[in-house]
Amino acid sequence: ITMGHIGGPPAELGHHVGAALVGTFLGILLSYGIVGPMSVYLEHISREEAKFYECIKVSMMASFSGAPPQLAVEFGRKILFHSVRPSWTEVEERVKQK
Repeated sequence: ITMGHIGGPPAELGHHVGAALVGTFLGILLSYGIVGPMSVYLEHISREEAKFYECIKVSMMASFSGAPPQLAVEFGRKILFHSVRPSWTEVEERVKQK
């Protein structure tokens, strides 16, 4: 846009340069300030959700391979992140409740 008006009056050229700078600034602000952090947040959420499915997969594969149920559950429990991983006593209490 600015290069198309390079031969025009300086006031008009200044207006177009200013508009280009504002557009560039807004693009950088939106990409680094909003879109980037949002994509990182969504990536973390999807990884956390995938860990639960991986836990189920590992437990089932261990069980299908002939491992005892307690050991199969332990294999699956070890896959989870530390922040959501239940302790062994919590797992035992839940199993005994059923």
